[in-house]
Amino acid sequence: MRATAMKKSVLIILGLAGLVAGCQTMTPEQRRAADEQTCRSYGFKQKSDAFSNCLLQLDLDRRADRRAWQNRPDFYDMPMVIYQPVYRPVPVQAK
Repeated sequence: MRATAMKKSVLIILGLAGLVAGCQTMTPEQRRAADEQTCRSYGFKQKSDAFSNCLLQLDLDRRADRRAWQNRPDFYDMPMVIYQPVYRPVPVQAK
């Protein structure tokens, strides 16, 4: 019984740690390294014009994706329901 509870708690902790780790954004250095790896996987040699153009294109694509996401019609025009709840006292009936 105790081993089962411990397994559950370990799984919950690992799950939460995985969620937190998945929410981290890449640092600029990590993004640059990933972009360089992508361009190398395409066959471009480092310190060449083609490699530089590949890095530039990846950055421009990323910026275009961000702009496209922000310019979606529903990004700013999402309807919001804002109301203030009204509390009404319930009358107490005399017996």
